Amino acid sequence: MATESSRVRSTNETRERILGVALDVLGDDPDAGMGDIASAAGVVRRTVYGHFPSRLDLVRTLAERAVTEMTAVLTGISASDAGADAGWVEFVARVWPVAHRYRVLLALRRGEYGEEIHRLLGPVDELLADLVRRGQDSGVFARHLPPDVLSQTAYGVVFAIADGAVSRKTLDARAATITTLLMLGVPEARALALVGDAP
Repeated sequence: MATESSRVRSTNETRERILGVALDVLGDDPDAGMGDIASAAGVVRRTVYGHFPSRLDLVRTLAERAVTEMTAVLTGISASDAGADAGWVEFVARVWPVAHRYRVLLALRRGEYGEEIHRLLGPVDELLADLVRRGQDSGVFARHLPPDVLSQTAYGVVFAIADGAVSRKTLDARAATITTLLMLGVPEARALALVGDAP
């Protein structure tokens, strides 16, 4: 007979598997349903609904995880004494695996769960706007857009390139970093020097 701890461990493993599969399934098709996720996870729909009573609960959990990971990255960068442009390079390098995993949130943010996802991502949006504002104040980022709009534009491009990287192996963190630095107003020579030989 299974012990209580082994049942809890099994339940947690199933929940984690569902979340991991949901990222892949929704990444391929943001409109995929709970049945599609259950099938891909090798469980019945009842099991998925046992962990996540609705599709919104599942999406909310994915968004909360993304926020936790990205906030940790940005908080570390905000505490650094590095210039804002170097901070942006570090941000993209550290957030790239997260952006790749959570790229579906960009599509879902434009859909029926947009308001909820936008609310959850609020702390990340604020930290990014602060980083861009710091760069504008120090003269390394352009002022052609307000910091909140410019940060969101560049941030969205990181996710767009992560999405494109699924089918085009030439698109990587280096491409995302250079592209977004140029968007932020960093001269090309400085952008290339900041990225260096990074993969």
